[in-house]
Amino acid sequence: MVTIRLASQSVSRAKILKDFGVEFVQTACDFDEDTIEALTPKEFVYLATLGKYKACKKKFGLEIPLLVADTVVTANGKILRKAKDKSDAKEILNLQSGNVTTIITCMIYESKDLYFLDIATTDYKFSQFKNDDLMKYLDSGEWKGKAGACMVEGFCKKYIKEVRGLESTAMGLGVERLLPFIKNCDV
Repeated sequence: MVTIRLASQSVSRAKILKDFGVEFVQTACDFDEDTIEALTPKEFVYLATLGKYKACKKKFGLEIPLLVADTVVTANGKILRKAKDKSDAKEILNLQSGNVTTIITCMIYESKDLYFLDIATTDYKFSQFKNDDLMKYLDSGEWKGKAGACMVEGFCKKYIKEVRGLESTAMGLGVERLLPFIKNCDV
């Protein structure tokens, strides 16, 4: 298997690749997601990934294969971005409490021989969050920098009633969907 460039600062994406034995270097490039105008969460995540991909391809080229991804969390049809503050985090988490939350991940992989684009979803049905747990979590600050203010492997884990889709997709990179395409590729 080839070494790839993970064009992301995400610790979760790096961990996923490491756990699956994918050799990579991790570097990021800038793209302003606030410029995106989209009608649906799926369109937003696609446009965000495409924007990052174009910026990173321009910056790094394809000397080593490039992997770019973005993830959006939604509930009740609303995009749940990273919370701006504690009050915003509480509002975002309350939308997910006792509800179905959908996590959409888009990834683009390109080498000299292959272009692969994938959009996948994972749905989590959560039971109602207990107020004491929610307040403790909000006070911890662990929600900072997390889309939807929550990680399914963290605070939300004990509230999961049902899952449909891959956990890796929910964590930001559906690596199981990518591996068949890159296992036998040469640079």
